[in-house]
Amino acid sequence: MTDQTTGRATAAGSTARGGLAAYARLAKLDIYDYYIGLPLVWSLLAPADRWRPEHAALLALILLAEVVVVAAMVGFDDITGFRDGSDAANYGSDAARRRLARKPLVAGTLTEAQALRFSWAATVLGAALWALAVAAAPHRPAWTIVLAAVCVLASVQYSWGLKISYRGFQEIFLIGLGVGWVLVPYGLLTGEVTGAVLVQAVLFGAGPMVFGLYSNTNDAAGDRAAGRITVAALVPARVNTAFVGTVTVAAGLLIVGAPLVEGVPWWLPVALAPVLLLRVAHLVVGALRGDILRARRVAIHAHRATVVLLVTANLAASLLDGAAA
Repeated sequence: MTDQTTGRATAAGSTARGGLAAYARLAKLDIYDYYIGLPLVWSLLAPADRWRPEHAALLALILLAEVVVVAAMVGFDDITGFRDGSDAANYGSDAARRRLARKPLVAGTLTEAQALRFSWAATVLGAALWALAVAAAPHRPAWTIVLAAVCVLASVQYSWGLKISYRGFQEIFLIGLGVGWVLVPYGLLTGEVTGAVLVQAVLFGAGPMVFGLYSNTNDAAGDRAAGRITVAALVPARVNTAFVGTVTVAAGLLIVGAPLVEGVPWWLPVALAPVLLLRVAHLVVGALRGDILRARRVAIHAHRATVVLLVTANLAASLLDGAAA
């Protein structure tokens, strides 16, 4: 049971055990959609560089840094959502579909103090791991250092401190973090970014933003009550549907127009055709049938398919280039 005003747990929450499973749920370790940008980065490297042990070690270190920073981000997000009651509102009525246990503060499996200690510890460790990754990198152009710092600071303050996700910048953050977490590792490994790499970074970042829009649509009432500014919470439902459709179409047009960028093969849109079909599918499910959470799942599948197909396309392009040489 929760207090209707603040969403705080009652006595059950105050005696939470704080087991490893509860902390894993707080860290959302089952949501890996930002981390799969690293296989994409690996596939973008020159063939000879993909198998260098020092590159593999750096990518592994960056993966750990990303996991820890996201753990801090979602930990603070859960604390804020618990305090303002939005998590209780958004997860209480459809717990069977959204698994209330994924919100350990609302479920009473962690206390607020436990979550705070975890989130601050993850913040410190995540910043240290990113600093170590930059120090160990073979290249350190200034833009990679700045962008890495911005990603870490923005992540920690997503729902804490500046509360970026509450100030109307959530949608920008969702795509920006994905783009940054492709460009920074690639820049640290190669010292540069090409137009073709930037296209794939944006395609990657668009994935979390699109399925995040469905989450926002489902949570609009709770977010509005808590003062969280998202497009879904601000505009009428029909306008929000049009916004989701516009963003989805833009993501599709980026795929279709990608070969206009130097270095992108003409056949990339053909390789990503299944993604275009999935984009249509989640629009139909969400906009026409009104099943927002199912549409979100389809959008998540579209993001993961994008990564698999891009990695495959990059490896195939390397083989074709090698054969041509």
